[in-house]
Amino acid sequence: MQRRNFLQGMTALGAAAGLPLGARAASKAAYDPSAKFELRVSEVPFRKNSAGRQLMARIYQPQGAGPFATLLDLHGGAWQRKDRKAEEPMDRAIAASGVLVVAIDMTISGEAPYPACIQDASYGVRWLKAHAREWKGDSSTLGIYGSSSGGHVAELIAMRPNDARYNALPLEGDTTVAYVATRSPISDPYARWQQAERKPNPNLVQASKTFFQPWETIHEGNPLEILERKEPVVLRPLLIMQGELDDNVLPEVQAKFAKAYRAAGGDCQYELFAGSEHEWVAEPGPQTTRAHEMVKAFIARQLAA
Repeated sequence: MQRRNFLQGMTALGAAAGLPLGARAASKAAYDPSAKFELRVSEVPFRKNSAGRQLMARIYQPQGAGPFATLLDLHGGAWQRKDRKAEEPMDRAIAASGVLVVAIDMTISGEAPYPACIQDASYGVRWLKAHAREWKGDSSTLGIYGSSSGGHVAELIAMRPNDARYNALPLEGDTTVAYVATRSPISDPYARWQQAERKPNPNLVQASKTFFQPWETIHEGNPLEILERKEPVVLRPLLIMQGELDDNVLPEVQAKFAKAYRAAGGDCQYELFAGSEHEWVAEPGPQTTRAHEMVKAFIARQLAA
């Protein structure tokens, strides 16, 4: 059974890259998480959103021959703020080990509600697959890193790669990804809203109400509830890094999602970070370094599979 699942997954990834299985395996980027590369950081226009804002992409390109494993970073910010620079320390740490990391801006809720930013992310996967070679990236290895609300977006596009609403922005290609790595993902936005009400945290209460319009979409676009409804989904290997002291996304809620993901047949690595709050990776320290190393090790395992 494990071998059959493995071959099915490899076949899907090969199809996503437009290659037969054998050709994909032969061309896959080599990756050593302990490697060290100098970086070239640049920015290019990504797309203009419905509000007329020019969304940008920040490219963290290892300086070497390549081809390099490729990662799309989706920023957090409660769907209402932040941009492509939000996870710069994490992006730099991953890229310096030999991964082409591309962080994109996404539409914020003040510009358009759900599912606008998920549409940006879906477009971003297809766009990066088309352009990765320009920065010596291997599009067949493309995975996603998402933090907080960006983790919510990452889970949704990975679980629903063929969703017509999410793929509404026209661009050739598909949204299949190899894996998803997350930090503090909002895997149950309804439970996060309930927690914001209890604290209370008026800003996060309003953030949910602004993004989920109509309100019923907080259930329709809820990764945990999608699994509980037993909807047909794609379950890519998933890493969840969760702060033990997070009072924004509660650890027990995150653990419930990880359990549901595994019960549905998915491979989910759930890691609790002692003494850490929601955005612990924003500051240097042992647990931040541990998060950097954990993501790199997770990527290495997926590429070696």
